[in-house]
Amino acid sequence: MTRKSKLLAVFLCVVTALFILTFSIAVPVLLRPFYYIQIGPLELEAQTGLSREQIMAAYDEMMDYCTGLSPQFSVGGLSWSQSGRDHFVDVRSLFLLDLWSVAVCGLILLGWTLVRHRSCVQPYRFMKRGFPFWGSAGLGCAFLGVGGLAALDFDRAFVLFHAIFFPGKDNWLFDWRTDPVILILPQEFFRNCAIAILAMMLVLCVLCILLDLRHRD
Repeated sequence: MTRKSKLLAVFLCVVTALFILTFSIAVPVLLRPFYYIQIGPLELEAQTGLSREQIMAAYDEMMDYCTGLSPQFSVGGLSWSQSGRDHFVDVRSLFLLDLWSVAVCGLILLGWTLVRHRSCVQPYRFMKRGFPFWGSAGLGCAFLGVGGLAALDFDRAFVLFHAIFFPGKDNWLFDWRTDPVILILPQEFFRNCAIAILAMMLVLCVLCILLDLRHRD
């Protein structure tokens, strides 16, 4: 006899939402062409005095470190301060946490997909909707609100983001004279990252909701 579990449903809702969130963040982090195609539109060569090759080399080495591909911090041929490096140490921790979350949540969801037909315990369907629906709908609604507020004042949202994820620290306020890497990472790039993350998140949420709506009890 199959038993319906509300606890299992809530757990899978959280895992679904966390997977969508962390996967959406991982896309611009891992997809380096997303940065490369912005070098021209953001006029980074003119703004920094560096060639496209120098900018790409600095970005690649920085991201190699931040994503765990390299144990040594470097930014191409650019100089850096200890304070600037310390910030990237914090960024590395957050990026690795995100990537591990993608992997763990993805494995949990894959594992459930493989065993669900043989399990005697099934997730409870709140209001006849499954965990993909509620996990996606909750995350989508929350971040539509966050995205709307950020769109009204991105500068303030940018500062608030750093206050939340780097509490008590101000080493993210780079001095371009000691950490010229900040010149190749203008605020417009981070705004575009935020837009890409929100767009990816909403696409995945809509897909999960549509798939769940097709389900028939």
